[in-house]
Amino acid sequence: MSIMKGMLDNRGDTLIEVMFAIAVFSLVAVGAISIMNQGADTAQRALEIALVRQQIDAQAETLRFLNASYIAAYEAGGTYSASPYAEQWQSIQGHLSSSVVASSTSATCAMAKDITNSFILNTHTAEFASQGSGGLTFEPADTFSQVNYNNNTAYGIWIQGVSPGQFSGDQSSSTYIDFHINACWYSPGQSMPVTIGTIVRLYEPV
Repeated sequence: MSIMKGMLDNRGDTLIEVMFAIAVFSLVAVGAISIMNQGADTAQRALEIALVRQQIDAQAETLRFLNASYIAAYEAGGTYSASPYAEQWQSIQGHLSSSVVASSTSATCAMAKDITNSFILNTHTAEFASQGSGGLTFEPADTFSQVNYNNNTAYGIWIQGVSPGQFSGDQSSSTYIDFHINACWYSPGQSMPVTIGTIVRLYEPV
């Protein structure tokens, strides 16, 4: 009798108990992996945003530099072949877009090459470039928004300039230009694109 009682006390787990334990472990493991993936996606997205902000800041600083060069060399009705940076500013002036500025707030990133008079700046040489000029091409961002100077391609980043004269039809009276710098790209774990933009207002002599 005592032998039988000892065998009953030492019996193993039932199949139901084993399956329940596996189910609990699976739930915990899947939850932990999901949290880890979300953390990795958040960290990558934060890194991408920091890198894109650097790209936008570089574009803004180059715009300010070209504007300051133009003001320093300014003379009414003058040409600026002797001042290459002021000449670059004149190229930008001639490339002002329509009064409607495209932003990437829809479900898909807008293609910069399809946006009226979009352009970008080579921050290494402070040169203006638009679609088709100087071999520049605009493409959707394959990772995050950036300008690749090796292949002269802007990925998911572009600039549009709008002057107040475009609303009145008299650009000669414009005293400033608003530059809309836009960036748009898809980040891991996001169904909607990440968009960042800023506006730089630069004044001109009249």
